[in-house]
Formats: sequence, structure tokens, C-alpha cells
Amino acid sequence: MTDNPDPDKLKGPGGLTLRQLHEQVRKSVERDREEQATRHAIAPPKSRWQRWVRYVWGRSGRR
Repeated sequence: MTDNPDPDKLKGPGGLTLRQLHEQVRKSVERDREEQATRHAIAPPKSRWQRWVRYVWGRSGRR
């Protein structure tokens, strides 16, 4: 066996080659990042009042 095996010949989980597996993971990470960015862009910034109410209610719920 060589020190640097060919990723197109090695099989990973599910029968995919390591190169295919790498591509699938890369695409998945890219989709997750896009979704996270759009989710943060949609949410409007909270006002001081909303942040204060959340702070007070959050603290009283933990006691």
C-alpha cells in the first residue's frame, strides 16, 4: 500500500468514494452556512425594551 492512497479508489461509509464523500460534506456545509445567514438577516433587531424584558423574565424563570 502506498503512503498516499487515491481517494477515488477508497470507499467510505455508504459505498461512496472518499472524494464523493468530501464533495457531499462540502455542499452540506455550504447550504448550512447560507441558511444560517438568511435566518439571521430575516430577524429584526430587538429593541432595548424587548431585551430588558427577556433579561428579567429569563432571570425570574431560573430561580
